[in-house]
Amino acid sequence: MSKNTISSAQTTLTKAAKERILILDGAMGTMIQRHKLEEDDYRGTQFSDWHCDVKGNNDMLVITQPDIIYQIHCDYFEAGADIIETNTFNATTIAMADYDMQAHSRDINVAAAKLARKAADEFTAKTPNKPRFVAGVLGPTNRTASISPDVNDPGKRNVTFDELVDAYSESTEALIEGGVDLIMLETIFDTLNAKAAAYAVESVFEKLGKSLPVMVSGTITDASGRTLSGQTAEAFYYSMRHISPFSFGLNCALGPDLLRQYVDEVAAISECFISAHPNAGLPNEFGEYDMEGPEMAEHIKEWAQSGLVNIVGGCCGSTPDHIREIANAVAGIAPRNVPAFEPKMRLSGLEPFVH
Repeated sequence: MSKNTISSAQTTLTKAAKERILILDGAMGTMIQRHKLEEDDYRGTQFSDWHCDVKGNNDMLVITQPDIIYQIHCDYFEAGADIIETNTFNATTIAMADYDMQAHSRDINVAAAKLARKAADEFTAKTPNKPRFVAGVLGPTNRTASISPDVNDPGKRNVTFDELVDAYSESTEALIEGGVDLIMLETIFDTLNAKAAAYAVESVFEKLGKSLPVMVSGTITDASGRTLSGQTAEAFYYSMRHISPFSFGLNCALGPDLLRQYVDEVAAISECFISAHPNAGLPNEFGEYDMEGPEMAEHIKEWAQSGLVNIVGGCCGSTPDHIREIANAVAGIAPRNVPAFEPKMRLSGLEPFVH
């Protein structure tokens, strides 16, 4: 295989994204909450004697409650999703430290990828003309490399670049081992964290001699139109374009009505595909999301008609019902045109990964 040959998954993804708007799944946490799981449910038999509370550690459910996570993946595929995300948003060693479970990070990532892979393969077998894909998620972690956690000590940091690289490297290797088709750097609020993740991913590709498509998705934290570390959407794009991502986009924090202007901002300059998966509106006073599927779909349909997007889905508060409405709304609408876009190998001499 020559160094310029791209992976079969990337070839298929690129072809599909040029032909139609691809559908990403919706929220995982929202769906897990519907099961009203208690402490014992989270622990399962595997962690029945764990020394601290683990309720809320949704990522460990791929080990203790795999049937629930698998069914959520299937529900999103049934709703029309082309790409599902692994249940690994907080599965890095850094985030798992909240539960003193950093030693289990690798196993959680592998298990999550295998569950999603199983669902994707089963649905692809049913409809070979519509292959399904698995995005291995690398979340932002609960630390920030750019901002001090102490207002009285601006130079203080609670994580280093190298610590982030180590954590992201382990997760990336595990996700690839589990069989993902692409890597997604998701809900990025700190560009330095994102650069550590990108460096880790590229380093793993180099180590393994294999390469996968990479999706980059940042988050605009509020109406200021900036990420938490202070960049506009445009500036964030230019900070990350050097990795030649498969897609670049935005997710979380805002609903589709408020996120639209920032999607437009990056769509105007991006040299790759554009993705967007907003929240189902803004949370109400109870922390719940009230925007129903039809309303959310109507907003995203306008994005599609305006030629802004290639990949769309939902974030917090969204469900399979939202994804079904979105899929139906954008069906038949041409995707955003990306003139002369061709996936690029990010590191010369690498042979791409073929699942």
